[in-house]
Formats: sequence, structure tokens, C-alpha cells
Amino acid sequence: MVESKGWDWESAEKESWLDPCEESYFYCNKWKKAGKRSVLDLGCGLGRHSLLFARNGFKVTATDISPYGVEFLRRKEKEEGLNIRSLVCDMVSLPFRDNSFDCVFSYLVISHTDTEGFKRIISEIKRVLKPDGEIYITLCSKATWSFKGAGFPKIDENTVVKTDDGPEKDVPHFFVDLDDIKSLMEQDFDLLRIRHIDNCVFEGIVQNNSHYHVWAKVKKTALPLDFSDVIGKRVSGRIDRPLGTSHPKCKDMIYPVNYGYVPDLIAGDGTEQDVYFLGEDKPVENFAGTVIAVLHRNNDVEDKWVVAKDGTDFTDEEILEATEFQEKYFDTELFR
Repeated sequence: MVESKGWDWESAEKESWLDPCEESYFYCNKWKKAGKRSVLDLGCGLGRHSLLFARNGFKVTATDISPYGVEFLRRKEKEEGLNIRSLVCDMVSLPFRDNSFDCVFSYLVISHTDTEGFKRIISEIKRVLKPDGEIYITLCSKATWSFKGAGFPKIDENTVVKTDDGPEKDVPHFFVDLDDIKSLMEQDFDLLRIRHIDNCVFEGIVQNNSHYHVWAKVKKTALPLDFSDVIGKRVSGRIDRPLGTSHPKCKDMIYPVNYGYVPDLIAGDGTEQDVYFLGEDKPVENFAGTVIAVLHRNNDVEDKWVVAKDGTDFTDEEILEATEFQEKYFDTELFR
């Protein structure tokens, strides 16, 4: 499998990549009407589609292999007062738990690999989608000039590496035809709509630039979540971020509750289990109490436990209000 390589966004002409594509408005409206809530913008670039979905009330997670692109989006998100979880990662290995998202939107992105890489990416997309989750992706067409006659070097029968100057220099491009799409995707997805579009004139320039536009629904089932082995459990531990202190990386985030961890109990992210400790109105160094709820983060690899001080209890609304300062960045469900 070829090594993943992102666009050189720092030197790209940014103005042409800040407006959402026309298809994004269609799927934003369709998924909103269907009651979809969470979207993974896979290969977000500068964040134009993440911003669109967030403005329309979706819980958005944005990923890109380019640190420059992710930082650009974070600045735009703050300017608009939106809450988008954005992170740098490689699309062949997504840092999310199974069944995390209602939808995956990936425009002009997942073709930036070779044949083996594409198989890995599709497998990862299936894994992180919830049952009945949907995708909209674009794929490079074998009918386009850059595959048929541009003379770019091939690294497998479906993949070329662009060598011309620009933000895509040395980036691999995987190409398909309709039979390829069906053979690679039909086992795991119901193919709802496939369009083959040629941008024969783009921004006044005549060209041969074809893509497949694929809308599909994942084929999978999932077991219901069960936290009965956790809720009611007595635990104790350390508070490493006391009430009133700031986040070590984000100084603007002040903890309105004591936040700590259970020593030697490893969570999904490979570190010790994090805890919101409620019922204490002053900073403390240690905690002991009962787990009264679990905050399940759909778009993360770990859950947060809510621990109440002995003699205290809290409603769902009180828990959500107390933890909103941090959970607003995640697609979180409360389990009691």
C-alpha cells in the first residue's frame, strides 16, 4: 500500500477551495430531513463542508492528513462560533470507535491512494458508520485524461502519481470504472445512486475531468450499548484538572467541575479512565463515589464516566449542563 500524502494546502489557491461544492447542499438537506445527526467530513481540506454541516446543526467531526488544513479550519470555526471536532489523521486508519457516525461525506479525497489503500479506506468507513449510515463519496474516473493519456507513472493498474507542479504534486490517484465500484463496494454497501460527471468546462477552461459520485448505505447491524456493569460501580481516583483550572492545551477552557481519572483502569484511548466528579463545589485532589452515568462519545474512542460524591445525585439535565463545556465538541449520548 502506498504511503498517504496530503495536499500542499499552504501553497494552494485557497479562495477556490473555500466555497462548498453544490452536492454538499443537497446531502446536507437530505440528511437533515432524514434525522441524521453526526457527520464525518473525511479529508476536510480547509473545512468548507465541515462549516456548512455545522451551520446546519450537525455534530461534525473533520479529519485531514494536512496539519495546515486542520488548523485553518479551527480558526474559521472559532470565528463563526461553531463546535467542530477537528483532528489530523490518515484515512486508512481512523481513530474512532465502531458505529460512530450517521454519515460520511468525502469529496475529492479518497481517491488519493492506491488500490490496496482504497480497500482499507472503504473498510474503515464501513466500520465507523452506524447501521443504516450513509456515505457520499467521489472517485476519479478512468475516462479522465489524467489516467488515459497524461503520461503519469502508474504504481498499479488503477493508480497514477501526479508529477505536475501544484498542490497535488506526488499525490497518488486511484481511478475506477462502474464495474470497479460495484466489485469493491457492493458487498458492504447498498449503492443508492451513482453518477458519472465530466467537468468538461471548469472555470472557463475546457478539460476532460471525470468523477463518479456515489451515494450508498452501509450494510451492517450493531448490538445495543450496555453499561450495566459500570453504572452503580464504586470508584476512586485522582483529580488532575481541578475545578477552576484551565485545560493544559486550550487555556480558554476552564473546568467548572473536578475532572480526573481512575488509576490503572485503561479506557478506549489507551489511557486511564476519565471521570467527571460532581457534587463537590471546591477544587480537590482525589475523589471517591459512585458512577451514576456514562457519557458515550460516538465520535471518539473513549467514554467518560460521571461520578457523584456520596450523598449527592443529579438529573440528566444537570449532568449534561455540567459537562457541556467539553462535551459540546463531541457527539455524546447519556446512559443511566
